Amino acid sequence: MAVTVRIPTTLRPLSGGAKQVEVTPGPLSEVIAGLESAHPGFADRLLDEDGGLRKFVNVFVDDDDVRYLDGLSTEVADGITVSIIPAVAGG
Repeated sequence: MAVTVRIPTTLRPLSGGAKQVEVTPGPLSEVIAGLESAHPGFADRLLDEDGGLRKFVNVFVDDDDVRYLDGLSTEVADGITVSIIPAVAGG
């Protein structure tokens, strides 16, 4: 099996327009590395200069915000869905 990563509309140009991409399971950091390997540009959009998640990007593993789990060390098993959700601001 694989991990399904849901790609938001704003990042779909990086995935060739795909709404979902499948990658190998493992820690979230490796899931992002697999996404970057298959579709270059994702790491720059998701990770800051120090290798942490950017503040304006929310990542959920099976509906749980990884910031309240183990961050990039959060384990992502076979069959799990990872959702990338850009933060929305406005007034």
